[in-house]
Amino acid sequence: MIVPENTLAQSIIQHLLLYNITTVVISPGSRNAPLTIGFASHPQFSCYSVADERSAAFFAMGMALELQKPVAVICTSGSAVLNFYPAVAEAFYSRIPLVVISADRPPHKIDIGDGQTIRQKHVLKNHVCKSLDLPEFPTKKSDRKLGKALHKAISEQLPIHINAPFEEPLYRTLSDFDYRISSTRIVPSSEKQPQLDAFFNLWNAAERKLVLIGSGLPDQFSAAFIRALASDPSVLVFTEANSNVRHSEFINQIDSFISESNTLFTESLRPDVLLSLGGMVVSKRIKTLLRTYTDLPHFHVDAHLAYNTFGLDVQHLKMSLASFQQQFVVRNQHVTSTYKQKQLQRYRRKLEKQSEFEAVAAFSDFSVFKLICETVPADIALHVSNSASIRYMQLFALPEKLAVYCNRGTSGIDGSTSTAVGFSVVSSKPTILVTGDISFFYDSNGLWNQYIPQNFKIILINNGGGGIFRILPGHQENETFHTFFETAHCYTSEHLAKMYNFTYQTAASSAQLSEALTEFFAASDRRILEIFTPTRTNDLILDQYFTALKIDQL
Repeated sequence: MIVPENTLAQSIIQHLLLYNITTVVISPGSRNAPLTIGFASHPQFSCYSVADERSAAFFAMGMALELQKPVAVICTSGSAVLNFYPAVAEAFYSRIPLVVISADRPPHKIDIGDGQTIRQKHVLKNHVCKSLDLPEFPTKKSDRKLGKALHKAISEQLPIHINAPFEEPLYRTLSDFDYRISSTRIVPSSEKQPQLDAFFNLWNAAERKLVLIGSGLPDQFSAAFIRALASDPSVLVFTEANSNVRHSEFINQIDSFISESNTLFTESLRPDVLLSLGGMVVSKRIKTLLRTYTDLPHFHVDAHLAYNTFGLDVQHLKMSLASFQQQFVVRNQHVTSTYKQKQLQRYRRKLEKQSEFEAVAAFSDFSVFKLICETVPADIALHVSNSASIRYMQLFALPEKLAVYCNRGTSGIDGSTSTAVGFSVVSSKPTILVTGDISFFYDSNGLWNQYIPQNFKIILINNGGGGIFRILPGHQENETFHTFFETAHCYTSEHLAKMYNFTYQTAASSAQLSEALTEFFAASDRRILEIFTPTRTNDLILDQYFTALKIDQL
């Protein structure tokens, strides 16, 4: 075995082994050579080389998302660590454990005019749960701090930053560790159960209960819990595309349901109590509607925190979803009510209107997403980029067991491709990314690595710019809008597909797309299907869709 001579690197390597953090993404550099040599030479680590640090961090985050355990990402000194920041922020708000390790120069080399040197100490502190600046030579004290930081990343499911100073020589090696850590793995403390009497007293007395399920992992809810919600006539459940919960008794297309809002509808929907589960909420319509209610009791279940997203003075039920579900199926009492029935009647009328519109809608982003959602296989992992893509995905029914992922922590377009690629590398499922053109070109370096499996595919909707800005308030047809908001362009992915060895397909009509999707989903090689949609009419058709959904109140 080859190990670095540097004792700090030896300490870090042994601590990651201690906490079973064995997947490591490395961006090339010289200052991080002791770590690179140590991890790449050790048989218990799986190491991946990704040159672009911004892409590398999202790549690592995608791995951590699929593995459901921390992944380490390592870089050299200087501006390299700053390129990790977008992924660190996303991991922080999505609660994905990343172990960021930045190599640095020793403190006496900072701010003396030396090359590739910045003030790295605590540079990520606002978006990590622990920022640790290690000494040049490890001690029992620094080892304890390192162990606590790794434990914190695991227990809180958040990123941490370890800044490690290395002095030259950087490339010397030994045949075995000559520094042995004294740390033992910290044992997780048992979960403290909150008092739920107040919640269940209110819940079981209410005749109008609203449950909102935000982003979440597949299979996070038990069948018994879903049955309890679905069978209760007093419970109305809203789910999002990336909640990975779908049921015929739930409202699975929120924005279609809330296609128009008026006082009569708002009051008919007003619940007695709101229960929110899962992570970030995509739908702006449901957030806007819930913010109109005052004095509405709001409970949120999460082991770590509860955002006051709706301005309702949220009450935090601080416990795991699993523990809450166990208590819920025992203590929940059905209440006689017409609340769910009336709202589902309205929802089903909306879906009938939607079907009528879909039958006559012209080719556009809308019809493209309809066809994708109708034909996508259920046994894949579907990653969706931000902005318009995830919003369109919210409008259509999806296969019940389809796993959907989207970077909704910060909702940025900057790392969707890299995240999906990292996920695919460690997943047993085929992975498909549905993305817009700006997001795809922004993160095209996500394809710049040697690990992309043959069952990774991309559906690229190219509408010639940032289509999201055409469906937001403030859209105007002028040069400022086209250049600085929409960022209009005439690029295609054809040459990128060739460079990265993807089979390239195109479609520019409903007939072409139907044929292309059949071939695309059946293929066993890496593919990019680029779909060209009409820039100037996409937003008009979406407006027509929401107008078509308007119904008289029940």
